[in-house]
Amino acid sequence: MGKLKILIVEDDPDISELLQFNLGKSGYEPLRAENGEEALKLSQKHLPDLILLDILLPGLNGLEVCRRLKRDPALEHIPIIMVTAKGEEMDRVVGLELGADDYIVKPFSIREILLRIQKRLERRDKQHLPSLLQADGVSLDLEAHTARRGDHYLDLTATEFRLLAHLMRTRGRVQTREVLLDKVWGYSFEGYSRTIDTHIRRIRKKLEDSQELIETVRGVGYRFKAAPL
Repeated sequence: MGKLKILIVEDDPDISELLQFNLGKSGYEPLRAENGEEALKLSQKHLPDLILLDILLPGLNGLEVCRRLKRDPALEHIPIIMVTAKGEEMDRVVGLELGADDYIVKPFSIREILLRIQKRLERRDKQHLPSLLQADGVSLDLEAHTARRGDHYLDLTATEFRLLAHLMRTRGRVQTREVLLDKVWGYSFEGYSRTIDTHIRRIRKKLEDSQELIETVRGVGYRFKAAPL
């Protein structure tokens, strides 16, 4: 599988660069955002595996970023570790109430923050995920590894199953080819991006009358059709 992505949301370049270096050295793929708006855009684009979120940010602060992330069905599952300054106890409490998973106080040691990240990711992997995905007559049983359209079983390959499951989990939100390669195949390489188009065509063919549920967003990627309002 590809490297786990960690989004660093920090406006202090020295701290951000230090975290980026050590996360990369530890085998993660670090992403960096300097403000809240950029953090939301990168989260939507890359779907990071964990977010290190500083509270004191220019413009949109960390608490509001946390609130918006946890309100988005496609992003709410991402673990968030809030980074706070010493003495900001109320902000830590509010952050946890908004859905943050943990917090760490500045100044912190790199060893401590790496351990917090490791433990949080391990806990995330142990959490129970929904075993059944359903949308518009299509259902995937993740434990039995079966797919159906109405009363008819779909003969999906393992890769087709993973791809359809990811699109259904992120329903209504565009998934770029790069994200799909990383989340489904476990690597990211432009030369392989067309393999996604081939798999999408095969899935659509097997969905028959429901193939319009997988929408093409020209020049970007694909999405599973959003639920009707």
